Amino acid sequence: MSENGPANDAADQKKIGTRVFKKSSPNGKITTYLGKRDFLDHISYVDPIDGVILIDGDYLQDKNVFAHILCAFRYGREDLDVLGLTFRKDLYLASLQVYPPISEEQKPLTRLQERLLKKLGPNAFPFLFQLPVNTPASVTLQPAPGDTGKPCGVDYELKTYVAPSIDEKPHKRDTVRLAIRKLTYAPNKPQPQPFAEVCKEFMMSSNPLYLEASLDREMYYHGESINVNVTIANNSNKTVKKIKISVRQYADICLFSTAQYKCPVATLETEDGFPVSPSQTMSKVYTVRPLLANNKDKRGLALDGKLKHEDTNLASATFVGDEANKENLGIIVQYKVKIKLIVAFGGDVSLELPFTLTHPKDDDEPPAPVQTDDGPVDHNLINFDTSGDAVQYDDDDFIFEEFTRLRLKGYDEHDAEA
Repeated sequence: MSENGPANDAADQKKIGTRVFKKSSPNGKITTYLGKRDFLDHISYVDPIDGVILIDGDYLQDKNVFAHILCAFRYGREDLDVLGLTFRKDLYLASLQVYPPISEEQKPLTRLQERLLKKLGPNAFPFLFQLPVNTPASVTLQPAPGDTGKPCGVDYELKTYVAPSIDEKPHKRDTVRLAIRKLTYAPNKPQPQPFAEVCKEFMMSSNPLYLEASLDREMYYHGESINVNVTIANNSNKTVKKIKISVRQYADICLFSTAQYKCPVATLETEDGFPVSPSQTMSKVYTVRPLLANNKDKRGLALDGKLKHEDTNLASATFVGDEANKENLGIIVQYKVKIKLIVAFGGDVSLELPFTLTHPKDDDEPPAPVQTDDGPVDHNLINFDTSGDAVQYDDDDFIFEEFTRLRLKGYDEHDAEA
């Protein structure tokens, strides 16, 4: 407790700063600052990638500093790259000159950049990239336990470097490389409840077997359980022995040709309430829950990020816009619930229900940043307290954190990756 009593202790707790991530080049001559590592696609717009580069003025005589962002689909291991051939397809590329600044290319500063420039001094220079709305989301294909190197998938890399020109290859000692992610938020649009039905007729049976299934809603968030409503009307002369319910992830790999891969991420097989004999009916609700924690041994499973990061989960479903080119999306992810009835002596009956698995969208999220007469204000970069008491932010009140992702318990330090 402080000497002035509990009131000042509460005030001290309110003095929280804005978290900023930083990473320096091996020679320490340039340092890159970013407000976040995950940038969200809100369907209608994408969070701007804004940051600041702090440079050593004496080191940069007759040299330039550039920023470069690359979205690429890696479909082979790095150690297989031979003879100048790389198993990589570039999906989006943009570059700009940060120092010396070009007046014609200067963009309005975000609130974070204004505060960082005031904090870091005259040797700090801003940069900003605005991704198009149809750029792909970050998706990583889960490697096998023994695989090493960078995993396959769609990833984003922000690179800042010192070089004589923007096209010249920089030296590693003058380069800062930062792995960032582009994630998708679900649109707040009501969707019809998934529903399907099927009638199966059998030889030597005058009436069919009827299966009806539905989900309680169309959109689910990561970690939520899915309730599957199943109704069976057995008017046939067959006996239904049991039911199998599975949640399947479908990943369309869009390269030179499209190939689809499917992987079960949650399964349920039960004989509870069975058998359903001829002329019997049954209605029941089953619950399944797709989680990455139960699927860490499945190679090729699509994830939102790398397995060794704590913020990893199953890949969110891909939203394909009307103007989107599927070849430029890299990996398109979809989910379906499959219901299968096991019938005695063959003739199984099944159907599928598509649904959306995604991240929840904050209802209080402000609209896309707009330009005003007083300058742009990007509310996404400032955290506000919701307890009812106002939090005072000083312009230099920052919490700087090294640009490395969190590690799962049990992984060694050398597994961490920027």
